[in-house]
Amino acid sequence: MLPGTGTGTGTGAGGTYAYTPRAEPAAFTVGGAPLASRTVFSAAHVVADPYADVSPDGPPAVDWDATLAFRRHLWSHGLGVAEAMDTAQRGMGLDWPVAAELIRRSAAEARPAGGAIACGVGTDQLPPGEVTLQQVADAYEEQLAVVEETGAQAILMASRGLAAAAKSPDDYLEIYGQLLRQSTEPVILHWLGPMFDPALDGYWGSPDLDAATGTFLEVIAAHPDKVDGIKVSLLDARREVELRRRLPDGVRCYTGDDFNYPELIAGDERGFSHALLGIFDPLGPLAAEAVRVLDTGDSQGFRDILDPTVELSRHLFQTPTRFYKTGVVFLAWLAGHQSHFTMVGGLQSARSLPHLARAYELADRLGLFPDPALAESRMKSLLSVYGVAQ
Repeated sequence: MLPGTGTGTGTGAGGTYAYTPRAEPAAFTVGGAPLASRTVFSAAHVVADPYADVSPDGPPAVDWDATLAFRRHLWSHGLGVAEAMDTAQRGMGLDWPVAAELIRRSAAEARPAGGAIACGVGTDQLPPGEVTLQQVADAYEEQLAVVEETGAQAILMASRGLAAAAKSPDDYLEIYGQLLRQSTEPVILHWLGPMFDPALDGYWGSPDLDAATGTFLEVIAAHPDKVDGIKVSLLDARREVELRRRLPDGVRCYTGDDFNYPELIAGDERGFSHALLGIFDPLGPLAAEAVRVLDTGDSQGFRDILDPTVELSRHLFQTPTRFYKTGVVFLAWLAGHQSHFTMVGGLQSARSLPHLARAYELADRLGLFPDPALAESRMKSLLSVYGVAQ
């Protein structure tokens, strides 16, 4: 019995409903042809060490073996890994010293695996409270150096410190210009909306998205040779399409829209988006299969595979969106990628039992669990902890 919430198949708050899991998983190809028509990164989660004696305000403890094994899983399906991003709980449990170790370890694993990797560069080592623009620049430069030393591509993440310190769009132009001038290889610029992090409201110098877009494009236009692409996470498909049509030639748009990714990746007569998505953590094998279908020119076949996944994604990323990581790690546990449902910072408590139960049902319907019986057993064990009779 799964707990209901009054929506979907639930019977109301406090109620339960019967669900019969599928008997067999969907079949996915491992080691298929390289993805050709789109560049696809999955932002990957970290696996906590469940046996570490940690406190909420102490440094996180990571299970390195399980964390790196999950990255090998993504590479085995042909996906790139976007490392140390918000899916890995940057700023929500994962501090910079551990993130730096994660970047170094993952980049070292990528080489023998032949896997693509891009890593997040931020400013989360800054102390809480007021900071100066120079402190922001120094923090960015420190992290950029770590990523470039590993040979990974850099993703310049949106910075809480910059959002707090900047007084005008000119401050963004100055900081990003300084970073782009000194980067050794083209980077990906990251625009994360406030639904993912409320501290980023008004990024690029204005809460008006049209004005913010203008500043964003000004940064790119001044350094087009240093920008491989942009990663846009605003959950607004229309705005993303308009933005990608204004990009200079050679600058890619990587969708970060976990609500509208099938249509944005499929594209239209005037272009398409590549992908850098948190939802491709649980959808990795299925997403790779869909892109291989798209590689043959079959756009409808691509949509037929990915469109049914949107309900799960919208569920995981529902408000408050920043807690989507809980559902992502929950599904990794059910799928057998890790032995427990523990997260750094105790974030496993951030979603309700009905929310998790619905995520299980939607993922099971898609055939995402390699061992449906294992997923069912683990779901039942969680329900028993909450006192749900089976």
